[in-house]
Amino acid sequence: MEEEIRSLPFECQGCWYVWEEEYHVRHFDDRHGNEREIWLRSGVPVPPPSSGAICPKCGCQHATMFPAGYLSRHPELRPPAEPAPPDATPLLSPVQRRVYPL
Repeated sequence: MEEEIRSLPFECQGCWYVWEEEYHVRHFDDRHGNEREIWLRSGVPVPPPSSGAICPKCGCQHATMFPAGYLSRHPELRPPAEPAPPDATPLLSPVQRRVYPL
């Protein structure tokens, strides 16, 4: 029995969120010599992924599945992990303050 890990990218048709789901796929031969696959998520058998995945962001059930490895070739589609922390440097105006005679 062989096992492989597949990361499949999805895109929500409702909010356009892009995410990946990781599956473990076990390949084996049954008693009749036919090749079989079992798809697992977190160790639990699941049906093979389809375009009907549920968006983890908005809950929409309309998602498009990209081919495996698509996001590695198109990193611009990946959302940033976390926003950059704000810069603590105080802002200074490049214009000098006017000094009025007293």
